[in-house]
Amino acid sequence: MKTLQAVIFDCDGVMFDSKGANLAYYNRILTEFGYEPVSMEQQERAHLCHTGSSADVIRALIAEDQFEQAMNFAMSLHYEPFIPEMRPTEGLCEVLDRLHDNYPLAIATNRGRSIDLVLEYFGLERYFDVVVSCQDVKRPKPAPDMLLLAVEKLEVVAGNCLFIGDSELDQRAAQGARVRFASYGGAVPGEEFALNSLNGLFDYLD
Repeated sequence: MKTLQAVIFDCDGVMFDSKGANLAYYNRILTEFGYEPVSMEQQERAHLCHTGSSADVIRALIAEDQFEQAMNFAMSLHYEPFIPEMRPTEGLCEVLDRLHDNYPLAIATNRGRSIDLVLEYFGLERYFDVVVSCQDVKRPKPAPDMLLLAVEKLEVVAGNCLFIGDSELDQRAAQGARVRFASYGGAVPGEEFALNSLNGLFDYLD
């Protein structure tokens, strides 16, 4: 793809299978405030825990009058114990190696400060020129703010960037920022460019 200037990755669901880790993290918060934990069988709630920002998840699962207290607890709850439960997507490092030789790379994730811990734990910091989290913008995905900030920091044209995501939140953010979108894992129905594996990205780039 001659006009491609940069590739932007979502973290959860694209770079990592992190559903179990994220669910364990939010269940720790829920139990602290006397709520039943969310199970994988509760698909809508489990999906929210996987894709939403902390504020959005807590606002949806915990009573409004406990929101501020729960957010404070979440901010004090270290994510490190949950990181070993995350599983890198097959071929992740090989794909990043190949891409890094040709394009600047970025991350745009609804994670907060834990993204730095995740990258450090798995030794991936060296691949990314820009990392944007929900703490860097006023509005998390599906707002386009993260992608717009990533494009600005990368100093490239939005329409010449490819964003790889796995949810409708990612798709809507890409549309709002006017960057190209690749749907990973078939989670976004009707998306023209779908990736079943990260290696499939190179068929598109060629």
